[in-house]
Amino acid sequence: MSEPIEERTGTARRVAAGAPPAVRTPGHVPVAEVVRGGMVEAVHHGSVVVLSADGSVACRLGDPEAAFYPRSAIKPLQAVGLLRAGLPALDEAALALVAASHSGDERHLATARRILHGAGLTEDDLGNVPDLPYGIAERHAWLGRGLGPSRLAQNCSGKHAAMLATARARGWRLDTYLDPGHPLQWELAATVEELTGQGIARVTVDGCGAPLFAVSLLGLTRAAARLATAAPDTDEGRVAQAMRSHPEIVSGLDRDVARLVRALPGLLAKDGFEGVQIAALPDGRAVGVKIADGADRARMPVTAAALARCGIAPEVLAPFATAPVLGGGTEVGRIRAIAPPAA
Repeated sequence: MSEPIEERTGTARRVAAGAPPAVRTPGHVPVAEVVRGGMVEAVHHGSVVVLSADGSVACRLGDPEAAFYPRSAIKPLQAVGLLRAGLPALDEAALALVAASHSGDERHLATARRILHGAGLTEDDLGNVPDLPYGIAERHAWLGRGLGPSRLAQNCSGKHAAMLATARARGWRLDTYLDPGHPLQWELAATVEELTGQGIARVTVDGCGAPLFAVSLLGLTRAAARLATAAPDTDEGRVAQAMRSHPEIVSGLDRDVARLVRALPGLLAKDGFEGVQIAALPDGRAVGVKIADGADRARMPVTAAALARCGIAPEVLAPFATAPVLGGGTEVGRIRAIAPPAA
């Protein structure tokens, strides 16, 4: 590396050391409603930002400039950071898994094993929490085989395998790779700050056990646009191409994010727990969504409304624009965005 880690991590290193700047509670606004039997039954608040191809803010709702935790939507940025930090060469499918919140099917597990084995490691070296597969069908099949929680089956195992492989390649300690003060995590924090164009506001622990960096929804969305428009021979471009080419690896065969990518060729998209979604087109148009209460059911309808503001045809977005509300097994209403994001 051309300069010491300490000179490239800036705010991230200070945050990890326990001196985080002040943050405010986001000023979210209503973004989606649940209609049952012709009456609004529930309302979801959140924030939305839509970027034009030139990077300017086309429209926003709520408070996209407030710091928040992107959860797994930050994985594409971490994947870029891992490449910059020395992640050994991977094929596209394996690189897609590094940025994935996978469903836990056999292809996902085999790819994670392949990343580990390439570095001379095994599942026992993983530091993520054991869990059942995230995908519903995959979880049922797993339980039907009498299997219990596994680190490999946990949806972040690709990222963790890549973190370990990178640490081994750099000669760093493996047993502390999840410590925010580990040089690997400083490297990843530096990349997050560069791609988002802002300092990290907080460092905490994600559900899988990895450090999680708080940035703004606007910064995250700008980072997604940077990946989506990057030249193919850059680390950003490599991650974007892997995710576009293998949406079923990044999520799962029938997950809504994979279906959205298949419906919009060239789209870069990643979801995150607690109602987070980013999506970016190859020309730089991009959207970011955060549902305040973390409700996943509102995430895709609001994302579809935001993409409509990017000029995506209604017929393409129709399968994602609403979701059914059931009563007695029959549709009795819909979940829908309250309105397309307005300037």
